[in-house]
Amino acid sequence: MSVHTARVTSIVIPAHNEGRVIGRLLDALLADSPSPGPDIVVVCNGCTDDTARVAGARDGVRVVEIPTPSKHTALRVGDEHARGFPRLYVDADVVVGAAGVRALADALAADPGLLAAAPGRDIPPTGCAWPVRAYYRVWQRLPAVREGLFGRGVIAVTEEGHKRIAALPPLMADDLAASLAFGPGERRVVEAARVVVRPPRTWSDLIRRKVRAATSSAEFERFQAAREPQAGAAPSARTGASDLRALLRADPELLPAVVVFAVAALAARRGARRAIRDQDFSTWLRDESSRR
Repeated sequence: MSVHTARVTSIVIPAHNEGRVIGRLLDALLADSPSPGPDIVVVCNGCTDDTARVAGARDGVRVVEIPTPSKHTALRVGDEHARGFPRLYVDADVVVGAAGVRALADALAADPGLLAAAPGRDIPPTGCAWPVRAYYRVWQRLPAVREGLFGRGVIAVTEEGHKRIAALPPLMADDLAASLAFGPGERRVVEAARVVVRPPRTWSDLIRRKVRAATSSAEFERFQAAREPQAGAAPSARTGASDLRALLRADPELLPAVVVFAVAALAARRGARRAIRDQDFSTWLRDESSRR
């Protein structure tokens, strides 16, 4: 029997200096896993900390080390070592459990037209400054955020879906590009599966994260325009004023949070201008507060 017939689920985890947090993810993946468990490959890319040691201490986890600090390269190297499908790509700083992995795999197996899936998202606000909590009150309600596969740190694909994302170039907004590579009928958020995404704790860390998002969105839009110059408006996950007005019509009490969201969005766009002008799409502004 082939590995695909047996449905060996592979999990690829790119990790750059994630020694502080990768243990909690791996423990969640390994807890309550059937025997044999999932095929887990951690690709330590350009690490200078103990990520490889922490990951390698877990039974059933294969560790691959590469010198290049590149998520895109780590994902491709992980593909070379992964053994089966469905295949999950999981960020090292989120937490998804074995039950969530099974729910995603089952959803893909049940629907032949479904090529990609992601879990429902939980963003615990504990320890976050009030403007950060206000920001995420709005962000989580946006239609593109609710329906897209991005911003979850987990995406599961079938073998056919993998061909779609493997063809993408290296982009900072890799999860956004992966989400928009599939049509609405080809992707699904599986709410029965859950992932915990730790938000930044401080306003300054939030802005750093949003500057990166604004920069990566600009790079993705340039890629889309260059690939299909005659296609008109490409799919996008940008938030417009109409989205915020719709939220306020539905819930006027969101006004203070919407103001905070708008201020953060303007600050992020202003902060991203230089990187976009210089076409610097490789500087990764990392939020460290969520990793403490």
